[in-house]
Amino acid sequence: MQQRNIPLFISFLLIIALGGTSCGSTKSTLYNPKEVRQLSGKLGISIDNKNKNDDKHMALYAESSLWIGAPYRYGGITKSGVDCSGLVYQVYTKVYRKSTPRSTTDLAKKGKNVSKSKLKPGDLVFFATTNNKKKITHVGIFLKDGYFVHASTKRGVIVSHLNENYYKERWIKGRKL
Repeated sequence: MQQRNIPLFISFLLIIALGGTSCGSTKSTLYNPKEVRQLSGKLGISIDNKNKNDDKHMALYAESSLWIGAPYRYGGITKSGVDCSGLVYQVYTKVYRKSTPRSTTDLAKKGKNVSKSKLKPGDLVFFATTNNKKKITHVGIFLKDGYFVHASTKRGVIVSHLNENYYKERWIKGRKL
């Protein structure tokens, strides 16, 4: 998908998501298979337009995809530069209409703990990325199947997997807001 078409694609997804059903139909909204494949490819995760759980979280996947490749900038909250808690702040504002704290430490105190095996799309994942293995210094947003989106200091906004050695060794906890 060309860069200039991404906002149009996301607008289309959000219109469908907000539109719900029509003419009294009770059938749930399922997205265009071609657009879902493009979204899946951009995030590098398997998303299926016939999967009702994926359908329910399409706004999260769509918004997350818009941030992929944004460079890292400490304290940043825009696509020209964002840090990990700034990404959470922006995605949560857009997708869930929730304001979140702007620090990883404060985010780690919100909501309730969730075990790694019980994570759901939209839950937060926390890591200790410094020599102090008990101090939370990094946050991401869980997508599905072990994948999460986050702002990496070296690569900007990317999708990673909880089973990658780096993140497995630095895992602290998950939180549901």
